[in-house]
Amino acid sequence: MTNDQIQAEIREANLTYLMLAQNLIRQDKAEALFRLGLSEEAADMIAALSSAQVLKIASGNMLLCRFRVDDDIVWSLLTNHNVNKVDNDSTTKLHASILMAGRYAEAM
Repeated sequence: MTNDQIQAEIREANLTYLMLAQNLIRQDKAEALFRLGLSEEAADMIAALSSAQVLKIASGNMLLCRFRVDDDIVWSLLTNHNVNKVDNDSTTKLHASILMAGRYAEAM
């Protein structure tokens, strides 16, 4: 990929993320805070953005969203690449969700 292609992908990801965030926040703010890992203040600012503001913010060359999963345990559960894995995929994904929810609660 060229640098221009990477920047175009970042702009597209930013626009998609901001639009998704606005929709989630407007539909169910509490759920959006949990799913997106946002503070209430950030959610209020994102929800209040006009279309022009969304486009302007998204056009930057810095990715606005980030991975919240920075833990080997959660990655192992999500990818199901654990040596001692449980055969039930739903159980491992539920376990990962519980771990991530606990970390979200600690951050708040």
